[in-house]
Amino acid sequence: MTDATARLDPYHVVADIDRRIFGGFVEHLGRHIYDGIFEPGHPAADADGFRTDVVELVKELGVSTIRYPGGNFVSGYRWEDGIGPVDQRPRRLDLAWHSTETNEVGLHEFQQWLDLVGSDLMLAVNLGTRGTQEALDVLEYANSAATTAWTEQRAANGHPEPFAVTMWCLGNEMDGPWQIGHKNADDYGKLASQTAKAMRLLDPGVELVVCGSSGRSMPTFGSWERTVLEHTFDDIDFISCHSYYQEMGGDAQEFLASGVDMAKFIESVVAIADSVAASKQSEKRIMISFDEWNVWYLHDEDGGQNDKPEERGWPVAPRLLEDRYHALDAVVFGDLLITLLQHADRVRSASLAQLVNVIAPIMTEPGGPAWKQTTFFPFSITSRLASGTALRVPVDAGTFTSEKLGEVANVNAVATLDDEGVSLFVVNRSTTDASELRVDLGPLAARFGRDLAIVETHLLHEDDRYAANTLDDPERVGVRPIDGAVVDGSTLVLPLPAVSWAAVRLT
Repeated sequence: MTDATARLDPYHVVADIDRRIFGGFVEHLGRHIYDGIFEPGHPAADADGFRTDVVELVKELGVSTIRYPGGNFVSGYRWEDGIGPVDQRPRRLDLAWHSTETNEVGLHEFQQWLDLVGSDLMLAVNLGTRGTQEALDVLEYANSAATTAWTEQRAANGHPEPFAVTMWCLGNEMDGPWQIGHKNADDYGKLASQTAKAMRLLDPGVELVVCGSSGRSMPTFGSWERTVLEHTFDDIDFISCHSYYQEMGGDAQEFLASGVDMAKFIESVVAIADSVAASKQSEKRIMISFDEWNVWYLHDEDGGQNDKPEERGWPVAPRLLEDRYHALDAVVFGDLLITLLQHADRVRSASLAQLVNVIAPIMTEPGGPAWKQTTFFPFSITSRLASGTALRVPVDAGTFTSEKLGEVANVNAVATLDDEGVSLFVVNRSTTDASELRVDLGPLAARFGRDLAIVETHLLHEDDRYAANTLDDPERVGVRPIDGAVVDGSTLVLPLPAVSWAAVRLT
């Protein structure tokens, strides 16, 4: 057991928390839509074909804004295919995931599902194979209250009132050579600026997200952001970040440093955006939409692609990217959430990619049950407990050496403060050493005028860090109270096993 100390100070404010930081992502990919959220004939399906067991799990997860319909999928998508009578909608080949898209679920159906789960819609437009006019068409269809051909068609399709979508993504991962319609930064920046200007003429209230890099390791990272922002700075509100993490070569300790990599990514993009602002002599601050993040076993041990959809023909809703998450993944995942909250001043929106079946916290079996993966727990608990303002919580603890990132703290933490109390989120990244974290609550007690007491604690830790929840054993991994968690005078004492994530609520 090693010692770690921290101090909870109500004046160590990062920023107020934008609830959109707890967003999700639903793409037409694999079994996410079909056999995931939508399965007519399932015993739990409602009259519209949506699985109510999945609805309840998504509600428990607590996702705010959900990005749709992609992802790589959107760069070849014709949004008009997903409106009108379902039996008249065309089947299309989806080049992104080498599948057949039936278009049974489109904008209207997805909004119905969002109404069930209580989340807001964030729409991405196709700037891969399409452009400004198509973006204007879908914006007019979705948001306009005027009487036009598009809005009359929307009314005829069952939605007389506008969908009133606030957040819009200007394409997806346009820096990536894998993207249909991939462009260089200069060409994309010009198109994104042109499209953004046109969209604001139609609806001045939209919030627009321009494509940043698909990862910090992209060869164009940095130069891409600068060039794109030089074109779009005055036209947009957010720049996107995408990042996925996985354990490579059995190196769990390196994997546990993933949150540090995410932090460096965020801070680099902020520095570039503020540099562009300075060059334009502007006080405007571009925010970050971290609208794809997760643990994803994208590559096998030899560096190859794990899933090769092109080898499967053109199936409907094939099993793709159905990673099984273990306890170690969930600890890293919880640390990524901590990192997002630590940067709440600039990360004002984030989307967990994805929600059901596809690299997801929720899994389903056709005709069978739905269950929680290990990553479900850090997200649902953090989403529920984190509100108000984010507080920095510097921790004095030991370190380990990451080959890629240098010295990394064994213990990482963030807190959130609201009118009723405080929530603390902590991760022990060490693979070998348990830690006793002692947190000075004195400044908080002075703020509230009374001592603080523990209301609830949650610990995610398994002696077998590769334990997972499966169809056959859906409750193998969960969370439990933290044994030995106490408030001793003005000090919170938290025993943290090696490779663990924890949350504590104090009032």
